[in-house]
Amino acid sequence: VAAISGPDFRSALTLDARRTLRERLTGMGDTATLVLLRHGESEWNSLNLFTGWVDVGLTEKGRAEAVRSGELLTEHGLLPDVLYTSLLRRAITTAHLALDAADRLWLPVRRSWRLNERHYGALQGLDKAETKARYGDEQFMAWRRSYDTPPPPIEKGSKFSQDGDPRYADISGGPLTECLADVVVRFLPYFTDVIVPDLRFGKTVLIVAHGNSLRALVKHLDQISDDEISELNIPTGIPLRYDLDADLRPVVPGGTYLDPEAAAAGAAAVASQGAR
Repeated sequence: VAAISGPDFRSALTLDARRTLRERLTGMGDTATLVLLRHGESEWNSLNLFTGWVDVGLTEKGRAEAVRSGELLTEHGLLPDVLYTSLLRRAITTAHLALDAADRLWLPVRRSWRLNERHYGALQGLDKAETKARYGDEQFMAWRRSYDTPPPPIEKGSKFSQDGDPRYADISGGPLTECLADVVVRFLPYFTDVIVPDLRFGKTVLIVAHGNSLRALVKHLDQISDDEISELNIPTGIPLRYDLDADLRPVVPGGTYLDPEAAAAGAAAVASQGAR
């Protein structure tokens, strides 16, 4: 700080700029802005398959959702300063299309497996409706929406496992299955240690990730109980804005979707997955 406190530097700054710099050097101002975006519809969303860490692309509808999300960011004057994504192409492609639509392709991008979708274990690649019919509603919902019940683990070397994927070489191929509690454990330290400093520096942060990694973060932000989190569904392709106070608590609990009507319809569609 001392190196930038000379009279020439001070005189070159406007009052507003000095105030902004002071806030950034001492911590965030009154609020920080965080935008959450679930990827657009994926090929396996469309087919009603459990996806998890399987690296599938977007449908044409999903690509259109991604472009529209960038347009919504622009329309609401909510242009991000930094982007975080998972290592999965459906999130990476969504982020690219959204930033292109918002004329923000030049933004710094940080990617981590910790933002990946929940690993669905042996369910990866299975049809949701067929799985529900085979195991029953109660078991299906426990695997799909409970906080602490993981599906059976995937076998190493099986068609939809990630062992051998170079993206995950430093974590021995990644997990074999996860429940939402596992996603909270892997994601929250990254949020606290890496993303929060950007928020405290005054940056508008965009996270493009997945239904369950975003549910894990929303659970933390809104202090949702382990039981109540089963009712939370996040739609594809619609930005969710959180303004956070100095304690990183939401000013508006639950945040604000930039297209509330489409978000409600999309969340209802997510809730109905598994039905034919």
